[in-house]
Amino acid sequence: MKKSVLFDFIVDKENNKINVERSFDAPVDLVWAAWTEADILDRWWAPKPYQAVTKSLNFAEGGQWHYYMLSPEGEKHWCVFDYEVIRPLKFYGGSDAFCDENAVVNDSKPRVKWENGFTANDNQTVVNIQLQFETLEDLHAIIEMGFKEGFTAGLENLDQYIAAQFYLRQQNKPNNQPRVTTYVNFPGNTEEAFLFYKSVFKTEFSGKGIQRFGDIPAEAGHPAVAENIKKMVLHVELPLLGGHVLMGTDAPKEMGFTLTKGNNMHICLEPATREEAKRLFDELSNGGTITMPLQDMFFGAYFGEFSDKFGINWMINFQNTKQ
Repeated sequence: MKKSVLFDFIVDKENNKINVERSFDAPVDLVWAAWTEADILDRWWAPKPYQAVTKSLNFAEGGQWHYYMLSPEGEKHWCVFDYEVIRPLKFYGGSDAFCDENAVVNDSKPRVKWENGFTANDNQTVVNIQLQFETLEDLHAIIEMGFKEGFTAGLENLDQYIAAQFYLRQQNKPNNQPRVTTYVNFPGNTEEAFLFYKSVFKTEFSGKGIQRFGDIPAEAGHPAVAENIKKMVLHVELPLLGGHVLMGTDAPKEMGFTLTKGNNMHICLEPATREEAKRLFDELSNGGTITMPLQDMFFGAYFGEFSDKFGINWMINFQNTKQ
């Protein structure tokens, strides 16, 4: 049985601090990735219905994360995080401030010092967060902006994303047999599309059929999936011809996805070894555009994405099911 989620939020007015302690049902390396890689941060950092959008991220001492919060009305609220100290998989610290699109800090708004510590605790990771403000007035201003509610909602976004990814990995591809699939994303009509393809190819869905976001098991401490997302498709696989499999998912904007024609379809290669995954990635991406470097992802895969020099989108995904 998994532990319940730990969450403490303490306001220390005497020292102008906020202390947050939060646990996640994932190992340290995967939680660390979720806090330090732009593609994952963009999926959970902003409270719904806002979206976080990274302009640039250089996770290194002296580096910077420049991003904005996008409102449903299209307003952009720019922020910049300057990384000062990094101890891989254990700690990073720096300062966060409001700014403009050129990363010029807005001195009229509060600036915050962050210290984030990561500690393994059985099958969980505990993140200890300390926010230091220059003045009590700055602390009050952040609280009045709704920081506690917004940050809590963001952490719940991350819980949902972790739960969805691990659930998928447990349910699909039980071995390391190599295969090639096509992976497609839809803004909310995956079921309609796959029922159409099913009627054309006269085949049946593989595995457990259509899996929905609402099928993710509810666990103590995890936030419930939003009602308007529950019926959307989390994962579906359909054999086409000659053993080729079409895989798909809904990518709702409520979970931070932005789809455009051209970026919603990938050829997905699942090689048998990590070494072969790297070889395929390096050679196929040569001369192309890498959209996600090949790396160990927090959902347990060695994964990367790119467009090759001919404009074709690829995913490389190695999942070591023997561990």
